Amino acid sequence: MRRFAAAVLLPVMLALAGPVAAAPQSEAVSQEAALTTDQDVLRKAEAHLQAIRTMTARFMQMSSTGAEAEGAMALQRPGRMRLEYDAPSPILVVADGRFLIYVDEKLNQVSHLPLESTPAGILLRENLSFADPEITVAATRSKASVVEIDVAMTNDRAAGLMTLVFSEEPFALRQWRITDAQGTETAVTLYNVRTGVDLDQRLFKHIPGPLPPGQSYR
Repeated sequence: MRRFAAAVLLPVMLALAGPVAAAPQSEAVSQEAALTTDQDVLRKAEAHLQAIRTMTARFMQMSSTGAEAEGAMALQRPGRMRLEYDAPSPILVVADGRFLIYVDEKLNQVSHLPLESTPAGILLRENLSFADPEITVAATRSKASVVEIDVAMTNDRAAGLMTLVFSEEPFALRQWRITDAQGTETAVTLYNVRTGVDLDQRLFKHIPGPLPPGQSYR
């Protein structure tokens, strides 16, 4: 699997070199309001993600190259996820708690990456905190009832830039996007989302062949 890379990461805020009094009052108030808004958004996103222990969904994946695919997802925090693509795609992606496993059944190829070296490692953390020094929040945006948060691994920028996209009413994870070193963006949009579901742990292992009997989660 290709490693995703972000060429440029923007800070959420620029540190002020001088005292606040050096800036016009309106500018200082504007910066304070922006900081408060950002922190409110991050706290809300943290609380929402922490509340998700298990989830199933259908997903649509679209790339800026024009490639499209659909499939079914199962997620269990911490550390476990399964993205099973609809036929004719031969691709399966499984996070088993330690590795992100990329399977191409047509080519009979299996690749393992340490989960924490991938953007998925951020989403699947046991205690996700945007204040964690291991995570860099690059930017936050709010527009048209949608909140976006750009995040990356602080010490491994080559792992990629992940954008988490939430609806505001209700506040819920709806999409994530990943940008690679060439600037190619891949978006995974969720629908038919169910949370708090019972999931068989065999879903999060790479077991060649079809799912175990009775383990359809579509």
